[in-house]
Amino acid sequence: MNAFPFSSQTLPRLGFALLLIAVFACQSWANTPKDAKARKASSRAATAAGPAYASRPEVMRFADDLASRRGLDATWVREVIGQARHMPSVVRLMQPPAKTFVKNWRVYRSRFIDPVRIEAGVRFWQDNQAWLTRAEQEFGVPADIIVGIIGVETIYGRDTGSFRVLDALTTLAFDFPQNHPRALERSEFFKAEVEQFLSMQSRLGTDPTLPRGSYAGAMGMPQFMPSSWNKFAVDFDGDGRIDLWNSPGDVIGSVANYFKAFGWQPGMPTHYPVSFDAASLDMDALMAPDILPTFSVASFTAKGAVLSGPALQHTGPLALVELLNGDPKNGGSAPIYVAGTENFYVITRYNWSSYYAMSVIDLGQEVAARVRP
Repeated sequence: MNAFPFSSQTLPRLGFALLLIAVFACQSWANTPKDAKARKASSRAATAAGPAYASRPEVMRFADDLASRRGLDATWVREVIGQARHMPSVVRLMQPPAKTFVKNWRVYRSRFIDPVRIEAGVRFWQDNQAWLTRAEQEFGVPADIIVGIIGVETIYGRDTGSFRVLDALTTLAFDFPQNHPRALERSEFFKAEVEQFLSMQSRLGTDPTLPRGSYAGAMGMPQFMPSSWNKFAVDFDGDGRIDLWNSPGDVIGSVANYFKAFGWQPGMPTHYPVSFDAASLDMDALMAPDILPTFSVASFTAKGAVLSGPALQHTGPLALVELLNGDPKNGGSAPIYVAGTENFYVITRYNWSSYYAMSVIDLGQEVAARVRP
């Protein structure tokens, strides 16, 4: 659910594909209206399909190549991909944001930290305490982070998306908006996701025309893309199958496994408070690495960042995280800053957005305060 554009400048090349998985795996709720009337309209848009892709020669060539590389039945692959339909609404939702768009943390936060989501999170935590405790013990990921992710993504399974996954993935694979600055690489990403999706459906023996998800093709309670499902999903409840739609145990274990795979460090805070020493402040240097933790405590404070308490004993790298609050010239307020740790960065592997990460943290803390007052 990446509501804001991202930059890959600081991301190691090895992790770029996984970044895209995380970005698109989380997009559905950010563009899902909250009121019932708007949700119905969104659902209608998700079913307003255009022509089938069976008539596109380049798509059928892709199907044949996919079948050959994956050892799948070519006739089946052609039939399935041929049934995919172009989704104009998916293309519209993937349009790059307007250049005049200004980020606003308070507005963004209000979309996720609300009474409905908090109450649902309390019920989810209470109903699944045993799974959350076990996940924390086995993977080292705190319950509040897991609960925060699932709540931000789908309100604990309440809204998992109404787009047919096959349609969404195929549309973005072959008709990604050409005015997007990274249209080519994202088109290639979604072609790989089509391949992952069909391989998974073939392996499971399920009908690939049935699953529904976000407009980016993300599925289930945690909104996993097909490649994330194949790499990180686990049968945590031990019933012999992985079910990220209906099994809270599998969902909790899979989210925890995802974070562990991306380097979550047990016991490390996600961020610390930070202020600034105007006399020595080098804001350009502090902001240059974006949200990638780069600075030691010594180098961080040498550039004018002021830390206190436990932050001064932090042994890993830090990043200066900036959360804008609109344009101060047009009614906005000053930005908020925190010192992000490596664990803060891990949360952004689920979605390349510091705003998203802080929403996950805040929602989890709000729920935890109700469960463990």
